[in-house]
Amino acid sequence: MSTRATSIWGWGYADKFPDVGTRRALAEQVSPLLGGPTLEPREPAPRDARRIPRPRIAPPESLAALFSTDDDDRAAHTYGKGYGDLVRGFHGDFSSAPDLVAHPRTEDEVRAVMDWCGDQRVALIPFGGGTSVVRGVEAAIGDGFRGAVSLDMRRLDRVLEVDPVSRAARIQAGATGPVLEAQLAPHGFSLRHFPQSFEFSTLGGWLATRAGGHFATLYTHIDDLVQSTRMLTPRGVHETRRLPASGAGPSPDRLVLGSEGTLGVITEAWVRLQARPRFRANASVHFADFSAAVRVVRELSQSGLHPSNCRLLDAQESFNNGVAGDGSSVLVLAFESADHPLETWMERALAIAASHGGECREGARYRADEPGAQARSGGAAESWRSAFIEAPYLQNVMVSLGVIADTFETACTWDRFDALHGAILESVRGALERVCGGGLVSCRFTHVYPDGPAPYYTFIGPARPGGQLEQWMELKRAASEAISAHGGTITHHHAVGRLHRPWYDRERPEPFALALKAVKGAWDPQGILNPGVLVGP
Repeated sequence: MSTRATSIWGWGYADKFPDVGTRRALAEQVSPLLGGPTLEPREPAPRDARRIPRPRIAPPESLAALFSTDDDDRAAHTYGKGYGDLVRGFHGDFSSAPDLVAHPRTEDEVRAVMDWCGDQRVALIPFGGGTSVVRGVEAAIGDGFRGAVSLDMRRLDRVLEVDPVSRAARIQAGATGPVLEAQLAPHGFSLRHFPQSFEFSTLGGWLATRAGGHFATLYTHIDDLVQSTRMLTPRGVHETRRLPASGAGPSPDRLVLGSEGTLGVITEAWVRLQARPRFRANASVHFADFSAAVRVVRELSQSGLHPSNCRLLDAQESFNNGVAGDGSSVLVLAFESADHPLETWMERALAIAASHGGECREGARYRADEPGAQARSGGAAESWRSAFIEAPYLQNVMVSLGVIADTFETACTWDRFDALHGAILESVRGALERVCGGGLVSCRFTHVYPDGPAPYYTFIGPARPGGQLEQWMELKRAASEAISAHGGTITHHHAVGRLHRPWYDRERPEPFALALKAVKGAWDPQGILNPGVLVGP
């Protein structure tokens, strides 16, 4: 685990929150875009002004060494990193802090904490990197429990075995992206699952939330990289067999993937590894017409070329991220391989783009690295990569400026995209005008499939002091209702948590809801695991 201090209230490292002068300069750039007066930076609540309740419970003496009652530790485990979380943390509101934070080092210690919570009627909330944006780690548990424990899994962070023949590894669930990659590197392998939260999130969190990662096509979700899983439940160990594939009934791994800590605590998994790529090709393609760019992405997704990156940015998104300022939409395109050069694949992809008016202004870039070399994309692709990594830090700044800035994502079939996209833009722009007096909405594709895209939207608008959370929730409802009404999923890779529950309840078939509740009752009969997520009491 890194010794660099992370922010208690905001995203990422504490030392990356800009000083007031830097934030004031950004305010001068943002204010004209929002059409209002110049925004003025505010400071987060000081430590002594935080509102955090006293613990209602105490750990047993036999397990006391595993638990923390430190207020800073409890505050850091109160929220995820969604907009609503940042606002509450910025203003010092940690009223839903867990009573205790557990830091187990072994699976046996996880079991001991789970058993104690069951005996004492204490809610147990698994915690990886704490990067949830859907209120998935918050102790909003109601009145049916004596207290709540946040179970921090990050001390279980080892790569336990590597199978180079089958190209797989057994990894503990608390390993963050950098930690597991550092341990795989000497073996010449990589998981190559790089979500935006890569630096802070954990393998267990990726599994529990069905996280989306590096690949824009083919291996898009962590699901695609899972060989087997191991999860502790109050009723025993749920461990699946290592297999490349199986047709033996419903997949038991499917009950683990996306379970969000409400069925058990994931302790480890066997995951499929990738050879580290040596050959890379990247290009950026500009389009005057967004619809034409969408058609290109559809053709690419159905071509069998399987680009590793195929992310389309609309004109607003391109402008916001410093990729293009001329009103064009930009397709960021890349291929990678550990085996062969990629000129043929890229040339065919650019031919498809050119047939719909796409312009590759900088030309394609090709690179063949020595083993272990680090590559950079260059050009618009590098601008996008940098903006992608820094975007969550920008949200910290927006909160300090009194700006609502958030994202939502979905997936739909290609035949429904035009109607869905139009409805989302109309609904969210209308809500921004109504709630904030104006604002901006932008769209990009994060992942694409032969049968449909995963569009990802960003919206920003001026906040009303003291009313940010109500304004933000009205905007979220407008977006979610448009998604639900036009055939999209309430989440492609952000998970359900507590935030998306109303729309998830509508999306899933009722017989499946009954089956999920039955599994919850069978595996967690006292209902202590992450109450309120996925299923009701």
